Amino acid sequence: MIAAQFNLDVIRELEELLPSFQFTVPHFVIHELENIQKRSRGKNRTAAAIALKISASNTIKIKDIPLLEGEQVDDALLRISQVLCTNDKELRRKAREKGIAVVYLRQRKYLAVDGYL
Repeated sequence: MIAAQFNLDVIRELEELLPSFQFTVPHFVIHELENIQKRSRGKNRTAAAIALKISASNTIKIKDIPLLEGEQVDDALLRISQVLCTNDKELRRKAREKGIAVVYLRQRKYLAVDGYL
């Protein structure tokens, strides 16, 4: 959702930062964005709508990965990710503890990688 919040071309930034990676969004994240769009108003609703449009681009593949019984979205992301794109501080910390590289927004201007690829 940072694309809308900080006027950043996330796809271009990711392609420059990680040129050899295939960008994937799990279906459960799409479902979460749709729920945010339905339940929210204002900036969050707009940001979720833009995130959904970005996820529909040809550069991003949507994969149908099921959540395990009782599993939260963050836990599933940690289970399946090699590189995780997030600004959520707690999720970033957990990813780094598991050895997962994290892409995050830095100085509200560009994406940076924390960890080894």
